[in-house]
Amino acid sequence: MKLFSRIFTEALALAAIAVAPAAYTAVPNPHTILAEVGKVVSPNGIDEAKAVEIGSIRQWITVRGRDRRNPILLVLHGGPAAPDLPNRYLFEGPWTDYFTVVEWDQRGSGKTYELNDPEKVAPTMHAERMLQDTEELVAYLRATYGKKKIFALGHSWGTILGLNLAARRPDWLYAYIGVGQIINMREGERICYDWVLNTARKAGDAQAVKELEAIAPYPGPNGALPIEKINVERKWSVHYGGLTYGRDSYDFWENAEKISPDYSEADFKAIDAGSAFSLPKLLPEMAATDFTKLTRLGCPVLIFAGRHDYTTPSEPVQRWFDRLQAPSKRWVWFENSAHMIYAEEPGRVLVNLVQLALPFATASARANE
Repeated sequence: MKLFSRIFTEALALAAIAVAPAAYTAVPNPHTILAEVGKVVSPNGIDEAKAVEIGSIRQWITVRGRDRRNPILLVLHGGPAAPDLPNRYLFEGPWTDYFTVVEWDQRGSGKTYELNDPEKVAPTMHAERMLQDTEELVAYLRATYGKKKIFALGHSWGTILGLNLAARRPDWLYAYIGVGQIINMREGERICYDWVLNTARKAGDAQAVKELEAIAPYPGPNGALPIEKINVERKWSVHYGGLTYGRDSYDFWENAEKISPDYSEADFKAIDAGSAFSLPKLLPEMAATDFTKLTRLGCPVLIFAGRHDYTTPSEPVQRWFDRLQAPSKRWVWFENSAHMIYAEEPGRVLVNLVQLALPFATASARANE
């Protein structure tokens, strides 16, 4: 019996050795794994990734949700040219239980940058054209998916598009949601600069102080915000947690893009190419952004603000919000966040979307709007 047991055990060991190479030499592909994990398989769900004709060029969108009857939530990414699609797998999945989520690589960004000839697109890179793209996309979504209204959620640069959309087309929106809202760009940059310079001085960081003092005055006397000066300010505001609270680097988020189920290696490279293409063209108009005279909106407004945001600081936004007249308005602080609220407090983002935003769609359905 002992002999049989020994022979049986040795046979199992040999079998394990025989199959080991096949089991262990194959390197799992994280893109494929994450794509399979995130696949929408519910009977009434939707999972589309496609190029659509918007503003006379092809633009890339994804449409994902576990129930087509849910309201559409259009995400307007920041940057300019900093698409959320590569990282959506980190936060978007739970949203699709309650919303049909639309990610859009804007004109000059990511996959949309790849789909078009930059030379032909370059003359169209203006804020008004981008807003027209936004309106055309919303019209497309309403017509294609049979929705009278949608939610628009803007982040950072995307809040410029989103707030303008809310001002021009309030009847198309259940509500506008601003995350890292921009109201007065130049005032915000001044606040950020003062904060990071004072923080560096308190930390005794001679190199940071030297580099920051070298770009003074910031912004310039005429309100100018040259890219070179912005890069210096951002270098140190990121280091001191003004982008992501408690972190001195943005590498964790960019590294996560590299295993995205939605972006290949070529797509990933297009992020930097699109940013280099878009930012110089859009920055002058972005720098001139000032919504302080916009005091009335015809749709509900939600503002999600990071308590430690020194990329788009909340001070000018709060003053504007206090004066704003709207059918409903709500300010939500995220106490453990700076600017990247989706990454920093994803659970609280979900809870507030469901508890504060979703009821507007429910109320609208009851009113048959």
